[in-house]
Parts: sequence; C-alpha cells; structure tokens
Amino acid sequence: MLRAATYVSSHFPAVTTPATLLALSAARLSVRSTLSLAVAGASSLHCAVSRRFPVLPRISFSPIPHRRTCYNAFSATFNAGSSSGENREILVQHLLVKEDDQRLLLDLLKRIAKGEDLSNLAVEYSICPSKEKGGMLGWVRKGQMVPEFEEAAFHAPINKVVRCKTQFGWHLLQVLSEREKSILEHIQPDELYMKLQDPTFMEDAQLIDVREPEEVAQAHLPGFQVLPLRQFGNWGPEITTKFDPQKDTYVLCHHGMRSLQVANWLQTQGFRRVFNVAGGIHEYALKVDQSIPTY
Repeated sequence: MLRAATYVSSHFPAVTTPATLLALSAARLSVRSTLSLAVAGASSLHCAVSRRFPVLPRISFSPIPHRRTCYNAFSATFNAGSSSGENREILVQHLLVKEDDQRLLLDLLKRIAKGEDLSNLAVEYSICPSKEKGGMLGWVRKGQMVPEFEEAAFHAPINKVVRCKTQFGWHLLQVLSEREKSILEHIQPDELYMKLQDPTFMEDAQLIDVREPEEVAQAHLPGFQVLPLRQFGNWGPEITTKFDPQKDTYVLCHHGMRSLQVANWLQTQGFRRVFNVAGGIHEYALKVDQSIPTY
C-alpha cells in the first residue's frame, strides 16, 4: 500500500538547512529536503524513486549552499524479507520524462543505444531535479524506492540502461555499481571505554568528535580527531581522503544527536561500519569516567 507524499531533495557535500518545500508545476516534481544535518534527531534521505535513504540530518546552524538532487518521499509497505537484495546497495542514476512523452522516450533510447551517456542526456532532458547532478540518485537499498523503480533497478544488469514506469512518468535508469549494505550501530559508553583500553584499538579504528572547539576544550576523549560540525563545509568534501571508509569509524558529540546525523551521512559517503557513541561525552562522563567534566 502506497501513501503519496512530496518529493524531497538535497545533496551533500554541504550541510543543508531545514527541509524546504518547493511547489512545482505538473510538468515538474515537488521537492523537499530531508538530507540535512539536524541538531535534534535523525532524518532520512528520500529520493525521486526512493522512499527512505540511510541518511541525514537537519541543522539549524548557519546555512551553507547545497546542490539539489531528485528524491521521492513516497512510502510503501511490503515484506522486505520477501525479496532479494536485502544485503545489497546499488548506485543508481536515472532520467525521468513525462508519461505522455513517448516520442522523446523512444528517441532517448535510440541515442543511448548509439552510445550516448545517460547522465549527459539527463542534464538536458530529465524533469527530475537530479538532472543537476546528471540524474545521480546515489546509493540505495531495498525498501527505499517506490516498488516499480525498485523492481527494475534491483534486477538490472550493471551499466545496462533499462526503463520503467511509475506514477511520476517514464524512467530510464542505470545501475553503475553494487556493494554490500553498510551498517550503523550505537555503541554504549562502557563498551567504548573497554575498547579504548585495548592498545590495538586505535590502529584499527577511526575516532571523530564533531563538537565545536570550545566544547572540546571543556571535555574530551583521547584519540578523537575534532571535525566541528559548523565547519562541515570545509572537511565534508574531503572526508574520504582524510579517513578510510573501510575502517570502523566512531563518532562522538555532546549528547549523541549531532554525531548520529554525521554517522548517517558517513554511510552515504561509503563508510562501511559506523558507530555512534550513545549519549555522547556527557553520558560517558556520568557512567564511565567521572573525572571528565560535564557541561
């Protein structure tokens, strides 16, 4: 059973402002952003064909310009265990045309068959806001897309352009790559404490503190690299060069809220195993190490 909602849109590498509703004409799609860093709780990345992506946040800090991509806030209910692909994520790009644009659809298929690139055609012809990024929707998994698109995408051979129809029109989609599904877990302060006592832990893990410098000056844990959330625009685009997405990554903040949003975002950047420190350094100070000041 489907529940129609609005389209949503937003894309990193910039921390986005709270979700913005855009009323577009029938020839276009409504867009609302849920891919943003939020101070008070997690939100999900939705896509033009997706109902829910692992991802991100809303932030009430000073806005940083962001790019838009096409995402759909469509909700679907089904038994996730009944279909294959549960442990897979696929990297998808697409082009969307109106349902009655059959002539354009056939012309685009012919041009693709002759070797033209789907992303280039999306920039010129797609009615989805993702055209600004060549139709790129990013990494998606089962349960995040409307059923028709999901069925086509998860059965499409890698790199082959296939078409499918949804209530939004005709899609030409292409799966560029696939990978095992990443994980995001909460780690309790006492668990983190035990890991920090292991001399080999620092060799295999990456520790990120997203609090502001003035907060870190009041209380901190050893080994954590400080990446202030307010400076996301500086370090966000370089995250995969500064840190290894294949290593276990632990994220800390004051109460565990900002860190959760960053942890969600790290998943969208390809980090395979991400751990959010539940309750943040405040909980750690209360339950594990009372020598750490609270603030």
